[in-house]
Amino acid sequence: MVNAASALNPTREDFAALLEESFGSSEMQEGSVIKGKVVGIENDLAIIDVGLKTEGRIALKEFATPGKPANINVGDTVEVYLERIENSAGEAVLSREKAKREESWIRLEVAFEKQERVDGQIFGRVKGGFTVDLDGAVAFLPGSQVDIRPVRDVTPLMNIPQPFQILKMDKRRGNIVVSRRAVLEETRAEQRQELVENLKEGQVLEGVVKNITDYGAFVDLGGVDGLLHVTDIAWRRVNHPTEVLSIGQTVKVQVIKVNQETQRISLGMKQLEADPWEGVAAKYPLGAKLKGRVTNITDYGAFVELEPGVEGLVHVSEMSWTKKNVHPGKIVSTSQEVEVMVLEVDPVKRRISLGLKQCLDNPWTSFAEKFPVGTIVEGEIKNITEFGLFIGLDTDVDGMVHMSDLDWNKPGEEAMQAYQKGQIVKAQVLDVDTEKERISLGIKQLGGDPMESLGDAIRKGAVVTCVVTGVQENGLEVTVGAEAMPAFIRRAELSRDRSEQRPERFSVGDKIDARVTQFDRAARKMTLSIKALEIAEEKEAVAQYGSSDSGASLGDILGAALKREQDDKK
Repeated sequence: MVNAASALNPTREDFAALLEESFGSSEMQEGSVIKGKVVGIENDLAIIDVGLKTEGRIALKEFATPGKPANINVGDTVEVYLERIENSAGEAVLSREKAKREESWIRLEVAFEKQERVDGQIFGRVKGGFTVDLDGAVAFLPGSQVDIRPVRDVTPLMNIPQPFQILKMDKRRGNIVVSRRAVLEETRAEQRQELVENLKEGQVLEGVVKNITDYGAFVDLGGVDGLLHVTDIAWRRVNHPTEVLSIGQTVKVQVIKVNQETQRISLGMKQLEADPWEGVAAKYPLGAKLKGRVTNITDYGAFVELEPGVEGLVHVSEMSWTKKNVHPGKIVSTSQEVEVMVLEVDPVKRRISLGLKQCLDNPWTSFAEKFPVGTIVEGEIKNITEFGLFIGLDTDVDGMVHMSDLDWNKPGEEAMQAYQKGQIVKAQVLDVDTEKERISLGIKQLGGDPMESLGDAIRKGAVVTCVVTGVQENGLEVTVGAEAMPAFIRRAELSRDRSEQRPERFSVGDKIDARVTQFDRAARKMTLSIKALEIAEEKEAVAQYGSSDSGASLGDILGAALKREQDDKK
């Protein structure tokens, strides 16, 4: 009776135990995903029976997917999220979105750990990017991760199932960051690897010009880019790729080189055309004169196009006979048509040396023909250097007067002081060297060599009359003959008598006799001595009028000699 009574009147503890047993047997807990059955659809709500004493209601929009309406019918079994077993209205609080999100999180965490791709759809825009539905879980797609290159319009990518790579997950905050770009790059890398492995040198392909730089163009070969260098676009000179190519243009190229390690591909267009350098030596023989167009000017010369793809270099030294140290741009201009001569051809190095001045008259040869050696010319002093004068002459050439050819008697440094830049002078042509491009002139040669006018009168031992032009402490400066050839009498040679060896006893303008003790016609050097003359006269007097055995003194002998000389004069 007691047990029956207690069963009919359970206590609070008994009721709690029975309720817990009832919930436990159904394995239903709040915050878990459970299965339910659609038992009815009213307006925009679905009535779900999850096996509890009450039913739950879920909005139909929770069963919809981005871009598609809800597809649910009575009798369907669905998974829902049990938020509360019973609310104030006595109904279970259910959520389809949370159930889908919970399922997705579990699946996405596994994919994130394995770094696997996941499928999703871009369905909305937010600040800095887009929202992506990953089968119930909403992820953030940054704008920089949409594509490899910036995308202006993302509309074509919206609501389309496509793969994504999970970059970051935070379940506590409910954040997921995904990338479409990473998938494209990985796919692109795989395609690139496959394409590169199948490429072979010499293979001819079609591609689209993707980008143009100063040094070439990048051509898309269908998932892999190759570099078409500016030097491989055409055989002729191409200063910039835009002269030939444009972005989006379809071109036919040849694979020149493939680097499997770096996956770099070098392409060429000119290789598909005939090489104009074949047989170039026979086509352009040495010495041939041709016409060409100046294509490029540098500091060291100018490039001249002889035909499309074949250029030659006119070095700055071969541009002008007379203009030295001048920039090539001051002699020729780009696109100018010029006549050149072939100087050298190297088919191996693909080089042709050309000359511009060789097609013009050599001014040095013209000068030599017009002004042979010995001709008197006139010109302006263009420059004065430490070794001579440069004089501008006809045919736009310069001649040089060495300082040794300025004056017969004056030293070069002294003679140069008489000349100034811009002065008009006359000179005689001494030599013309056409190979070295040198013209030697002389000014002193205009008056004749005073040494020649002296003839054979001047020789060693001869007695000459000279005029004192300068009194120095160590001797006398004198001139000899009508041409005033300079000479010098040293102090010790002024007299036989030591007491008379004093330069100060002479004055400028005095005429004195002296004996030539040294004479070098080639070096134009003459040395005189009064002492030697006195000794020679004494010897001659002794020989004629007496001897050392006669007992006569030197005074007697000289006196007799003088008396006889006076008698001869009478």
